[in-house]
Amino acid sequence: MAAKRISIHPRWVLPITIFAHLLALAVFILVLVWLLHFREGLSFDSDNKGKIFNLHPFFMLLGFILFSGEAIMAYRTVRGVRRTQKLLHLILHLIALVAGIIGIYAVFKFHDEIESPNMYTLHSWIGLSTFILFGLQWLFAFFSFWYPKARTAIRARFLPWHAVLGLVIFLMAIVTAETGLVERFHFLGLVRSQEALIVNFIGLLVLLFAIAVAVGVALPKTTY
Repeated sequence: MAAKRISIHPRWVLPITIFAHLLALAVFILVLVWLLHFREGLSFDSDNKGKIFNLHPFFMLLGFILFSGEAIMAYRTVRGVRRTQKLLHLILHLIALVAGIIGIYAVFKFHDEIESPNMYTLHSWIGLSTFILFGLQWLFAFFSFWYPKARTAIRARFLPWHAVLGLVIFLMAIVTAETGLVERFHFLGLVRSQEALIVNFIGLLVLLFAIAVAVGVALPKTTY
C-alpha cells in the first residue's frame, strides 16, 4: 500500500507570519505600557534606579525576542532576491545584538548603583549564555555567508547547523525572557492587579510569538 502523501499548502505560511508580526506589535505595546505607565519610565541616569533597570527588559524583549524573531522570519516574509533577504536577516540580528548589549549594560549598571550582586539567578545564567552564543553565531555567520565568505562547500555544510543553532538560541532567549518576567513579577510582589495582568500577558504573547515563528519557518514552502 502506497504511503499517504501529506500536503501543506504554502498559503498557510503567510497567515502564520502575519499573526507573528501582530503578536510582536502587541508585545511591544504592552511592554511600553508596563514600563512607562506602571514602572515610571526609562532612563540611563536617574535617582530612581528602577528607571535604569527598566531599560533591561525593554531592550532585551525588543532585541532578543522581537527583532530576532523577525530576522528568523525574514526569508518567509520578504519577497525578492535571496541576497536582499540575507541582508535583512543580518541587519535585524545585528540590531538585536546591539539591543542586547544595551540591555545587559543597563542591568549591570543598575546592580552596581544599588550595590547588588550580579549573575546569581538562573535567569542571568541562561541569559548571558544566550547572549554569548548569539554573538558568536552572528560573527561566524557574517564571515561565512556575507564577507569574505567561506568556500561554497563549507557554507553548504554549515548552513543546516546555522539554522538549527539559530532556532536553539532563539528558544533560549524565550526561556530567558519568561524566567525574567517571573522573577520580576515576584520581586515586585505582584498578585492581582492591572500590572500583574500586563506582565502575565507579555509572557503569554512572547510564548505565542515564539510558537508562531517556529511554525512559520518550519512549514515547507511547497507541497510534498
